[in-house]
Amino acid sequence: MALFSDPNRIPENYGIKIAGGMILFFVFMRILGLHHHVELRVLNLLIQSTGVFYALKKFRSSHADHLNYFRGLITGVATGTVGSAIFAVFMFIYMQVDTGLMQSIIDNEPMGHYLNPYISSFIVALEGIFSGMLVTFVLLNYVGTDDVNDPAGESK
Repeated sequence: MALFSDPNRIPENYGIKIAGGMILFFVFMRILGLHHHVELRVLNLLIQSTGVFYALKKFRSSHADHLNYFRGLITGVATGTVGSAIFAVFMFIYMQVDTGLMQSIIDNEPMGHYLNPYISSFIVALEGIFSGMLVTFVLLNYVGTDDVNDPAGESK
């Protein structure tokens, strides 16, 4: 089966889509000249939330309309982790190529003089992983999961 249609590869599938969305957003901000505003990274949370939401919906639809809470938690966190890791690798490569962005971060951030591309991309990955955890927790309460007391295949 292909990566994008395999129901057991949902985190990879949607994680790649999340990373693609974040990269496109970053490139768009670069074109507009706003890429040095690190505060815009909060909008990555919307991209990640959308990707995790659709990953959870895909999991439910590909598993006979069942979504166990813990399987949903694993799926959502793994999806956010894959997307964040790919985006962090992209940012690491970008900061190696465009040293002006790294210099802008060093000059304008309070702890900037301690940063380099390695630490900055690690922070991007870590921030994304924890955002993925939070987003997954919130979305699982919104999407709804199977009742714990219902055996699989016997929900009402």
